[in-house]
Parts: sequence; C-alpha cells; structure tokens
Amino acid sequence: MSKAHSTTAAPGNLEQLWLSEAIRLREACGERLEDREANRLARAAGGDLSRRIQTRALWLASRDGQLAALEHYQQGARLALAILLLLALCSGAALAFGALGDGQRPVNLLWALASLLGLNLLMLAGWLLSWLLPGHTSGTLGQLWQWLSTKLARDAQTAQLLPALMLLLQRQRLSRWGFGLLSHGLWLLTLSSALVMLMLLLASRRYGFVWETTLLPNESFVSLTQALGAVPALLGFSLPDSQMIRASGSAALLDDSSRQAWASWLLGVLLVFGLLPRLLLTLLCLGCWQHGKRRLSLDLSLPDYQMLRTQLQPSSERLGISDSAPQLTPSTAANANQQASSGALLVAIELDPQRPWPPALPKTVADAGVLDSREQRQHLLEQLSRFPPARLAIACDPRRSPDRGTLALLGELARSAAATRIWLLPAAPGEALDSERLSDWHQALAQLQLPHADSAPFNWLETGHD
Repeated sequence: MSKAHSTTAAPGNLEQLWLSEAIRLREACGERLEDREANRLARAAGGDLSRRIQTRALWLASRDGQLAALEHYQQGARLALAILLLLALCSGAALAFGALGDGQRPVNLLWALASLLGLNLLMLAGWLLSWLLPGHTSGTLGQLWQWLSTKLARDAQTAQLLPALMLLLQRQRLSRWGFGLLSHGLWLLTLSSALVMLMLLLASRRYGFVWETTLLPNESFVSLTQALGAVPALLGFSLPDSQMIRASGSAALLDDSSRQAWASWLLGVLLVFGLLPRLLLTLLCLGCWQHGKRRLSLDLSLPDYQMLRTQLQPSSERLGISDSAPQLTPSTAANANQQASSGALLVAIELDPQRPWPPALPKTVADAGVLDSREQRQHLLEQLSRFPPARLAIACDPRRSPDRGTLALLGELARSAAATRIWLLPAAPGEALDSERLSDWHQALAQLQLPHADSAPFNWLETGHD
C-alpha cells in the first residue's frame, strides 16, 4: 500500500504556516482532532517545535481536506486576480477615452486631469491616511479580491482559511504590505493602460486643448500649469510657455506646435504624478512583502502551540536523549540506514495466547511480536516511523470482530511501510471460522484497500513476489 496523504506538489513555507494556523483555529474552537498518528509522524520527522507543528498540521490538513481546500482557494485567488487585472486594463483604456473624448470638441485640460488622476490621487491619499488609523484595513480592492477568491474557490472549508491567513500575516504586519502590493499594482496597470491608450489616441486623432474657468483668474491656471509641468520638463516633456497657456483659454489651438506641446505636457503629468508614485510604492510593498515573508514564523508563545510541545517534543528529547533503535534483525537494520524503506517484517495483532507464535520465519524476515497493549502499538509505530520496512505482513485472527480500533491500527501500520499484506490466520485444527465474521473482515479490508489472504505470505516477505 502506498503512503497516504501525499500531494502532487509540496506546499511552500507560507502554505505550511498557513495550514498550521488554520488547524490551530479549528482546535481553538473546540473541535477535537484525532491526531495520534499525526503526532507520531511529526516526532519521527524531527526538527524544532515549529517544524514538527507544521508537519503535524500538513498531515491533518491532508487527511481532513483542508489541504485540498487550500489548493482550491489559491486557484480561486489566481482567477480573481486575473479578473481584476483585466478590469484594470479596461478601466485604464476607459480613463483615456473619457479624458480626450472623440476629438469632435476641444479637450478641457482641467477635466482631463481630473479624469486621469482624480480617483487615483484620492485612493492614494486614503492608503496613506490608513497608516494613521489603528488596526488594519485591506482597502476596497483588497476586500473585492478576498470576496472574489472565496466565491471562485467553491469549497466550504475555504471559509476557515482566510481568517487563519489574516492572523498569520498581521503578526508580522505583512497584510498591509500584501494588500498594498495588490492595490498599487492594479493602479499601476490601470494608469499604464491609460498612458498607452492616451498615446494611441493622440497619435491617431487631432485634438485641440483649452482651459476654461469662471471663478479663477487666468494667472492661476498659468501658475498651475507651470508647477505641474516643472518635473515632467526635467524628463524631456514639453512645458507650454505663458503666452501659449493664456492663448488656450479662449478657443481651441489650431497650430500643430501648440497641440503637440499640450499633448506632451498631459502625458508627462500623467507619468510623473500617476505612474511613478504607484511604481515606487509597488516596489516598496514588494520589497517589504518579500522581506517579511522570509521572516514569517509561528507564534510559539500561544497557549495552543504550548500544549503541543509535550506531545511533539517530549522532555527527554529536549534534553538530548534519543530513543533506542528498534529490535530488528541485523540485515534489516543495516538496510534501513541505506534507503527510506527496506527489509521485511511480520507482526501479529491480539492473538489467542494458546496459538503458537511466531512461526518459523526466513532469516531475512524480522518478527515484531504480538501487539496486545496500546503501549506496544505505539512503540512499534514509533520504530516504523524511523525504520520503515519495504514489506510488512500483519497477522490477524479472523475469529475476532474487525472493530474500528483494529482497523485504524491496520491503516497506521500500512502507511508506515512501502507495501503491506494482511494474513488472516486459519482456524485451529478441529475448528471452523464464522463465515459472516470472515465476510466482515473481507469488506473492511477492501475499504482500506489492503490485500489479504489466508495463506502465509512468507515467500512474498522474503523475495518481494509470490
């Protein structure tokens, strides 16, 4: 039987921390998880307490479906991001069309600037002011992305994942940088799309430019134009002189040089006051996100994680005392050090004391005895975690009922070996097996997908084939 709970791709560090936090929240809400096997595998994997907690959480999440839910959520998040990127591209093109119009009427420069930069500057000011507020806000775009991600995931368990991610990120204040990266990146794409569309429209149509005001004096527009165009002029964009600015207040300019000067000025203002701030903030958020993600870790001071310390990192192990090696035959122990799984092992579960055991075994097959107590079972499982056999045969007495505890033990033992077979022992001489109980064994083993037979699998144990 192959290893259970394997995934197509190993989760990264962020995903493992995310799952650990999700499992912690489940247990904090009072949900009791059967984690005996998960704890045993975590202890066998070794490492510090954080690594063992992540190993345990990964196994539990794989068993209970949260790992699949995480993959669904990530797929939904990527699809939601693709939708937002497409909307950003379309919104940028719409901004350019709204600012310039169809070319039949002169372009009002004040309205064009308000169309291209007004909402962007308001959102940017809101993001900057959010740093002064207590707590964390994901912003409108962040909330929209979260909502779309959850809807597109279509998995009931994804509702448990988002709070876990938020708690994990907020400890390092990463959520602000992550949502900032999303917001600034989308606005950067929107303004880039607007700039490209603006250039295409200006290159393919003939526009006139005017400024119109009733309350403000003419000189105020001259000062505003020169102030906004000062920095773009340093980058090579045109800056209309005072005479050209005053001349544009009454009617559309007709000469090509004036049209080109205003078009260049408009492009420069959009680039300097729209794109460049968003580009710099996107890079800042990206750098802080990457730096913080590398430092991301579990908060081991939480009571929920402290309770796991005694189970995953026993005091004897913290003092540097290791368990002794399992009592296997010399050939099995030697092979176990060379590869992940090797050797052959026979073990029996709850046999009648009157039955002679063990049978005569080939020299290459180790005998693990009879498992009668919980301590014996746990000790063997710990040994198999460190020295997994290539072939494991489990002898069962079909006169006993296949209760849930026995079947759970069979599953744990089978997951600890590369290949497993069940040996349903024949009845003693002069006795007969109950056909209904034997049928129950066959059905239970079929559900576990464990091969079984009533003949001794000694040849398979010794050679690997029948």
